[in-house]
Amino acid sequence: MPKDRSESIEVDSREVVYAGRIWDVLQDTFQFAEQTLVRDYVSHPGAVAVVAVDNDNRVLLVNQYRSPVASTLWELPAGLRDLVGEPPLETAKRELLEETGFEATQWEPLISFFPSPGGLSEEIQVFVASGLNRIESDYVREGEEKTMSSNFFPLDEIIGSILSGDIRNGPCALAVLAFHAKQSKA
Repeated sequence: MPKDRSESIEVDSREVVYAGRIWDVLQDTFQFAEQTLVRDYVSHPGAVAVVAVDNDNRVLLVNQYRSPVASTLWELPAGLRDLVGEPPLETAKRELLEETGFEATQWEPLISFFPSPGGLSEEIQVFVASGLNRIESDYVREGEEKTMSSNFFPLDEIIGSILSGDIRNGPCALAVLAFHAKQSKA
């Protein structure tokens, strides 16, 4: 079976080309295969996403405006790992509550992936949440989250929307299809 592996390539120099509010653009110079390479990439703190499933096997999606693609997208509850030292599972629990008002009694890891490894250091860790309960939260949404809505959809409908191109959010598509594949194996 194929398996990715981490490499320990020594970086000769690293420069911050652009310092952003959430992430930076870095330029690394390093030796690889007997040549000097220079690569620019976005340094990202990582993210989590949640496949939140109710007792009827429906998946909870959020609808959010995304400025870079000028679209309102259906996607999984998700968020940046922007609190230093917060474990990924705790970030997932926090994001599920903040974005949907739900908490879950059961959690399990599903997959972890690099959405764009040629230019972005982001790793997204996906969890499955079940045993959902709506609870009160004092979290105040701001920015694009202010108009965010959420809704449960049957898993088959979401898969159909992914395969037809009606849902184009990559992390949502990969995670939902992985969840479906895992269920099919069980």
